[in-house]
Amino acid sequence: MTATNTLLTVDGIELKEALRRNQARQKRKAFLLVAPLLLFISVGFFLPIMDMLRRSTENRLIVENLPLTIVALSEWDASSALLPGEPAFRAIAKDLVKAQKLRRATQLGQRLNYELSGTSSLFRTSGRKMAGLIPEAEKTAYKETLIEFDQRWGDIELWRVIRRFSGSVVADYYLAALDMKRDFETNEVEILPREERVYVRLFGRTVMISLWITLMTLLLGFPIALLIARLPTRQGNLLLVLVLLPFWTSLLVRTTSWIVLLQQQGVVNDILVAVGLIGEDARLRMIYNTIGTVIAMTHILLPFMVLPLYSVMKNISPSYMRAAISLGAHPISAFWKVYFPNTIPGIGAGAIMVFVLAIGYYITPELVGGRTGVFISNRIAYHISSSLNWGLAAALGVALLIIVITIYWIYDKFVGIDNIRLG
Repeated sequence: MTATNTLLTVDGIELKEALRRNQARQKRKAFLLVAPLLLFISVGFFLPIMDMLRRSTENRLIVENLPLTIVALSEWDASSALLPGEPAFRAIAKDLVKAQKLRRATQLGQRLNYELSGTSSLFRTSGRKMAGLIPEAEKTAYKETLIEFDQRWGDIELWRVIRRFSGSVVADYYLAALDMKRDFETNEVEILPREERVYVRLFGRTVMISLWITLMTLLLGFPIALLIARLPTRQGNLLLVLVLLPFWTSLLVRTTSWIVLLQQQGVVNDILVAVGLIGEDARLRMIYNTIGTVIAMTHILLPFMVLPLYSVMKNISPSYMRAAISLGAHPISAFWKVYFPNTIPGIGAGAIMVFVLAIGYYITPELVGGRTGVFISNRIAYHISSSLNWGLAAALGVALLIIVITIYWIYDKFVGIDNIRLG
């Protein structure tokens, strides 16, 4: 200690400064320990979400490959009944020749085909022939030559679509994800006719079926977890292994097994007919519909409900129930008023886990869902792998993410995420 009463370490450094350096060193060590996890989360979670957000609004393909056309159409009134003038037809011809050299004419057609059917084949054939049409168009007129080559170039809706998608950022994918569209003549947003609405109904079905699956896993998983928690350790561990057994079996095998069991000529219907509960001509349809999806996914997701419940129930002292009964409570009343409230954290953890897993499931609804049991995830996969409309798939994915976050927020507001406990 110096004359000014400043505390020093053995090395002669002021104690306050030494403590600050030590805390900084500990923070660096802690950061280095979690850095690999942060990197993994960034690469595997945040970057894909950011890319999905980008794809759901980007429109660079048209902007980069039809620059002359976009400039020519900027002065055209899309609400009029007249086709654009000669400069627009000359511009589209020049742009298509360049796009064909870069092998992008077909991609342009596919992109515009999402908005106007038939555009894909028009751009594909025109892209191949446009270089040969230009000399003739220079002698006469581009407008006349292109319309003579293919009457679809005289369709005013085609030019309205090109005019509408002349910006680098568009919101039309989100409109499509909400069963809406933009009128290219008036530029107003309108709801699709009832028979053409698909996605809002699919979102609602996905949420409702996921809630049913969560409820079914809770009704089946609660007594199973209670039994395992109350049994002696040896027997309890054996039952716990049986609960975990599905994790060691392929998801595809488990799903196809339910197809064998639930089909109209399957095992379950054969048993019901054999015992006389139903007639041969009244076999139940339990597959390729909502029932099949709920049954198969309940079986697959049941362990995710049982394990959180078991971990919480194992730590609930049996003396609680004995004390309540000894004080005169009926066993059923003691269970609901003493034991059950202590399991709420496990119920909350299992419910949120099962629901989040169920709402994004793909392969099981695809195999057993049929027409009425598929999820929105199946439609997202269709647009990624079949229609190649990645923008709409990204918009649907963002909408699904928003729904999950909203439900999570509602759950936290009314139940409290702090009440979730895994043991």
